Amino acid sequence: MTADAARAEVLRAHGAGGAETAELLAYGPAPFAAPEGALAGPYPLADEPFAAAWEGYAAEAAERGAWPVLREKLVQLRFPIAAGMSASDGYRRATLRGDASGIDDEAGMRLAAPERLRVFLHPTAAGRVPVVAAGAREDFEALVRALARRNEPDPVPASMGACFVAGLPNWDRVAAHRRAWEAASPDGDWSAEFRAMIPRRELYQDRLVLLGRGPYSGVAAARVGRPEEAWLEESLAIRLEHECAHYFTRRVHGSLGGTLRDELVADFMGITAAADGWRPEWLLRFLGLEDFPAYRAGGRLENYRGAPPLSDSAFRVLQSLVHAAASHLGALAGPLPPRGDVAGRARLLGSLASLSLEEMAAGVRFAREQLATAA
Repeated sequence: MTADAARAEVLRAHGAGGAETAELLAYGPAPFAAPEGALAGPYPLADEPFAAAWEGYAAEAAERGAWPVLREKLVQLRFPIAAGMSASDGYRRATLRGDASGIDDEAGMRLAAPERLRVFLHPTAAGRVPVVAAGAREDFEALVRALARRNEPDPVPASMGACFVAGLPNWDRVAAHRRAWEAASPDGDWSAEFRAMIPRRELYQDRLVLLGRGPYSGVAAARVGRPEEAWLEESLAIRLEHECAHYFTRRVHGSLGGTLRDELVADFMGITAAADGWRPEWLLRFLGLEDFPAYRAGGRLENYRGAPPLSDSAFRVLQSLVHAAASHLGALAGPLPPRGDVAGRARLLGSLASLSLEEMAAGVRFAREQLATAA
């Protein structure tokens, strides 16, 4: 039996007809396949080059405040959020060529609570990752638009409380590289060095996590039976570990993911880092499935309906898959490694990321077992 045939069996068991099966086979991505030996470690992996620059930013932020430091280092933050900004000449000169000569700092974006902004590096199995944590919801949305949406006023869903930014051009790092290179090569040709630098994106592109403060997935503390302040701290921990799971798959598997299957894995890692064990009822509430088979409109599951979006009937089958997956993930994961066991949690994440959504729903690694039997 092929992998798709095995997936189709599970889909039919959850009520999919022929049309829904075809939709959902196309919707579900292939499981991640890590490079041979990658999941063995050793962990944590060495930091990526951007970490050193951000270590400096965090140190400066502790002295001068996070907002003035970030505006100085990241040219994107010196532009307003406005429709068409990404196509404007000044923005393109600054972000594509590092030419900040035409920037009007008085017209740049502003934060509601700049004094509550924090910058720090968070240790992960894939190396340290920079984190920018906003203290106000409107500031989180502004940072998402500036650093992930090229200063365009795109909508930010209310259920979104964190964002992983990949490939952010950082001209401060280019300037630092130039200063070091010119000091070592006073008679050299910087233009030639710059051309040689362009293919080496690790020298000037950053990855970082943006965090907002608030209840995870917009779920109030009372809905999960937690005290208000404790739930805010737990929500922050879930968000951070969720995004760090995406960072791990990006670095180890070469893909940031972004599908529903990836979200389930990232939520599993986040919940088990913030709570004592696996809490499937939290996951279901985050997604709008706490009263399954009823679905709560506005649940985060709607963010992962696909493009083009799944039909209503296929979306109902998807809800059934997710409900089943939530109940099986704990058993599929096995005994949870301690929170401080970086290598153990890395292997757990890699193992879960290797499953398809249908395997999660079935509770077994059926596709690989059946393929091995067929071979």
